[in-house]
Amino acid sequence: MQVARRLLMVLIPLALPSVTSAQAVNAKPQITALENAWIKALVAHDAAAFDRMLAPSFLYTENDKVYTKADLIRDLTTSTDSVTSGENEDMVIRVYGNAAIATGWLVLRGRNASGAFERRYRYTDTWVKSAGRWRAIAAQDYLKP
Repeated sequence: MQVARRLLMVLIPLALPSVTSAQAVNAKPQITALENAWIKALVAHDAAAFDRMLAPSFLYTENDKVYTKADLIRDLTTSTDSVTSGENEDMVIRVYGNAAIATGWLVLRGRNASGAFERRYRYTDTWVKSAGRWRAIAAQDYLKP
């Protein structure tokens, strides 16, 4: 019995990386879809989509500002900027069990009172899976000058 217990104590940790790898393989396409849904919600000024994607305690930082979930939804859906398209570039997703971090470049194109624009943001988004669903808990963007 002692030998079996010791053997299990050695073998179980060895099996964990394969579980984590399987979780990562399943999670990466889901996070990619959510990152792309973020862009679609920006284009559509879709408050309901952001409400579904963002956790209640979500925090967002951009340059020197910090936003709550409500602040961000209000700002994104009432902005006078009209985002017409966007894409993620160089996105890398790292999965840690029920947490995932996505990094990359968010490129947004659109129009505002000054005319057409293209903005490039370096981002880090943190996602957590709870009750079977991924939601963003934090995001940070830096607008490239």
